[in-house]
Amino acid sequence: MGGDNLSTNRQLAGLADCLAIALAASLPWSTSATSILGWIWLVLVLLSLDRATLAATLRRPAGGLPLALFLLGLVGMAWGHVSWVDRYYGFDSFEKLFAIPLLLAQFQRSRRGYQVLAAFLISATVLLVVSWLAAFWILPPRPNKDIGVFVKDRITQGTEFTLCVLFLLELALLAWRQGKRLAALAAYVVSGVFFLNIVFVTVSRTSLVTVPVLLLIFGARHFRPRQLAVFILVIVMAGGLAAALSPHLRERVVQIPAEITTFDPHGHDTSAGARIAFWRTSLEIMGSAPLLGHGTGSINAEFSEAAGRPSNATNPHNQTLTVGIQLGIVGIVLLIAMWIAHLRLFLAPGIAAGVGLTIVVENVVGSLFNSQLFDFTQGWIYVVGAGVAGGVVLGRNRTGTAESA
Repeated sequence: MGGDNLSTNRQLAGLADCLAIALAASLPWSTSATSILGWIWLVLVLLSLDRATLAATLRRPAGGLPLALFLLGLVGMAWGHVSWVDRYYGFDSFEKLFAIPLLLAQFQRSRRGYQVLAAFLISATVLLVVSWLAAFWILPPRPNKDIGVFVKDRITQGTEFTLCVLFLLELALLAWRQGKRLAALAAYVVSGVFFLNIVFVTVSRTSLVTVPVLLLIFGARHFRPRQLAVFILVIVMAGGLAAALSPHLRERVVQIPAEITTFDPHGHDTSAGARIAFWRTSLEIMGSAPLLGHGTGSINAEFSEAAGRPSNATNPHNQTLTVGIQLGIVGIVLLIAMWIAHLRLFLAPGIAAGVGLTIVVENVVGSLFNSQLFDFTQGWIYVVGAGVAGGVVLGRNRTGTAESA
């Protein structure tokens, strides 16, 4: 009887691993597929997960803090002064955080963590090919989409491609050090193609900020001081060359001051100007309920009240402010503590730690300009990436085995 239960648990665990792989592969393409796969994965992992491992994971800050922020978002529905429908839709942004400790526990024991990360990379590479085909009009443009953006939007695609640039650099360096020169060269080339897409096609301002930061961290992790100085020089030269060769990139950067100074919410709406206005309004809103905020799901109502008219604003375009409006300083402290806990988890050698560190840093930097953790695709990338990579790191530390990709 016990043997049958053990066999069933192993089968369910294997299915949960396969669902996690499929979930990662769906992220660049379909929100519906991600949602469906996510719910099926959740059922399977809850049925198969080792309870002792989960309990130990929740005692760690990397696992316990996401759950604490999830629970605070749930409890925060109680003091919101909006309809319960609005409170539920506000809580929907917090729900995915529940998956982080489950993934950490799952992939401490599973050997398929790298397959999950590889599934995302391969899927995004297919999207890269489609993006270039669309950019050269080989594929017809999609209605209401930027050129070269075949699914979702420019910011989301920029986030995905930014992560892939760094993932491939980690793989290339590992292959080079293992003497696999051809594999290393292939990874460098594909990484470069992702970078060229960011510069010439996607041109997301968020990516233009996060890419240099991530490259500097990558260099600091892997190179000695003289090598790092050369690497920084290469980054500067590559950035200058990209600016010289990409008119669209120059336009996106040069327009920022004009967008801020000419912004008019009733007439001339601009991306950069709107963000500044959102941030100012958000700070004013937080000032009236600084400790616990206005409750989960309150953002739209608070912006409407601040504007003196109905507003469609549901996103202050800053993750900290998005949490602060709803859950106050307590929520902000939990958010920052979670980021710090995940950063500390990935301050370790190995490719899984490098991938995890890239995901966390990209989310932190990108969250200065967008509510990345609560946006659907970017949020799920963080949850799956940090959960799976973190599980691999914790599993390696638990067993004391060397990491191999």
